[in-house]
Amino acid sequence: MGNALLSGVSGLAAHQTMLNVAGNNLANINTNGFKGSRATFAEQMAQTLRQAQAPSDATGGTNPVQVGSGVVLDSVDRDMGQGDVVDTGQPLDMAIEGAGFFVLGDGIRDVYTRVGSFAVDSDFRLVDPATGYRVQRIGNEGVQEGFQDANTGDIRVPYDVALPSEQTEQVTYSGNVSSDDNNATTNILSSGVQYTVNGAPATESAKLVNLDQADGLAVGDSIAITGVNRAGQAVTAAFTLSTGNETLGDFVAAIGSAFDGSYGAVSNGEIRLVDDEAGYSQSDLMLSYTGGGAFELPSYFRIISAGGAAAKTTSIEIFDTQGVGHILSTAFVRKDTNLWDVVLTSISGNVEQLADRRIEDIAFRVDGSFGGVTGSDSSTFQVVFGHDPGNIRTLSINLGSVGEFGGLTQFGGDSTAAANRQDGYPSGYLSSLAVTRDGVLSGVFTNGIRKDLAAIKLATFQNPAGLASVGNGYWEPTGNSGDALVTKAMGSGAGAIRGSSLETANVDVAKEFVHMIEAQNGYQANARAIRVANDMLRELSQLIR
Repeated sequence: MGNALLSGVSGLAAHQTMLNVAGNNLANINTNGFKGSRATFAEQMAQTLRQAQAPSDATGGTNPVQVGSGVVLDSVDRDMGQGDVVDTGQPLDMAIEGAGFFVLGDGIRDVYTRVGSFAVDSDFRLVDPATGYRVQRIGNEGVQEGFQDANTGDIRVPYDVALPSEQTEQVTYSGNVSSDDNNATTNILSSGVQYTVNGAPATESAKLVNLDQADGLAVGDSIAITGVNRAGQAVTAAFTLSTGNETLGDFVAAIGSAFDGSYGAVSNGEIRLVDDEAGYSQSDLMLSYTGGGAFELPSYFRIISAGGAAAKTTSIEIFDTQGVGHILSTAFVRKDTNLWDVVLTSISGNVEQLADRRIEDIAFRVDGSFGGVTGSDSSTFQVVFGHDPGNIRTLSINLGSVGEFGGLTQFGGDSTAAANRQDGYPSGYLSSLAVTRDGVLSGVFTNGIRKDLAAIKLATFQNPAGLASVGNGYWEPTGNSGDALVTKAMGSGAGAIRGSSLETANVDVAKEFVHMIEAQNGYQANARAIRVANDMLRELSQLIR
């Protein structure tokens, strides 16, 4: 009966532990990333009353006679299976769909967790807000841009760092230029400078010396007239003040006479050079003043109507080296059958010069595909911006690949050619965050640019059930878990990361209720065994009274 008492006591202890395990599982039913446990039992070493006997020639063998000594807690095993993943709407919440663990550090040690409820602290570090442990990164994402410190694995969220502007290097065009459009257009150049007298738009009769844009003009001062006429021939002329009574009309007449096939005009105070007839034209005009006074002249003449056998205009915003936006306006003009030019008609903002504003001889094949720039011209525009007058900035113009239809094409129907992409942007600050499935934390800046900020470090273990819980949903390696194998999401079995989501506990409530019933029944049965053994001992003691 002594064994019965001891066995019953061991059974009470074992089933109490079983109940504790089930109770802990249920207590953490709403703990994100919690991994449930189960208790397993094993029989204690039995007391052998008689050894087993082997068979002999005369008798058969006998089995051993053993009496058990009770039960012991064999193990409390963790179920490291995946919990459900639920959306939270919080951009810095993350869940792992796989076997990986997030890696967090406090500067001394690393811990591992499945709970991806993160936030940004006052030092702009990505942390677990419950403990302050910092989320660790892997790889070089964000280092070159200055978002991350190459000397630490902590993830920095650069709300305080401006994304520098990037000047436009390339503009890409696509769409169709119509092969059957025969609406010829007339080339018209306009100064963009409105000349005034006492604030009112000047007319052709206004004297140059009376213009608000002129100061100290004198006899002998000269204005150089250069450019190319509609046929592409160089123009060189000069207008000299011989009496001081020259009018704006005299000036524009001199401009017109220098250009074959064009005439000068004044419209609302602006100087214009207009072709005599519609059709393909290369007319361009530049003016420069020489004298002791000052005379405001346009840095370049805007093309308000590009001359061609047909024309299609388009525009896009580009950016200079300071991130200032400029509207780049261009026009595709038909030169001949299957041959077009694209001309830079104007750029808004402070522009010093258009050093090269035309790309000539854009060809198309008979099947309508892009045929390349067939002449000696390069596919570039050259611009001098006012903030950087000493440098010519080259804009590469991407019109497509020869023989393909992904860029410009020439088919019948409407002209749809347009600038659809450029690679510059202004400066901006981080405005929103997201994480990709491969664990890259990316940010969208106020200028609309998306940049990779950092890659989340994950770790896997050969035996994750061998990890030791250290509280707060954290785990540490043990001798039986194996060392941490660091990796990125989607690699080495770590799984994918789902943003704006958290992993729930993997506890099955129904099973835990059954385990509690089993623990209760086992506890009651062992208690009854102790009571019966006690009653028998009491009865035995009464026999000797």
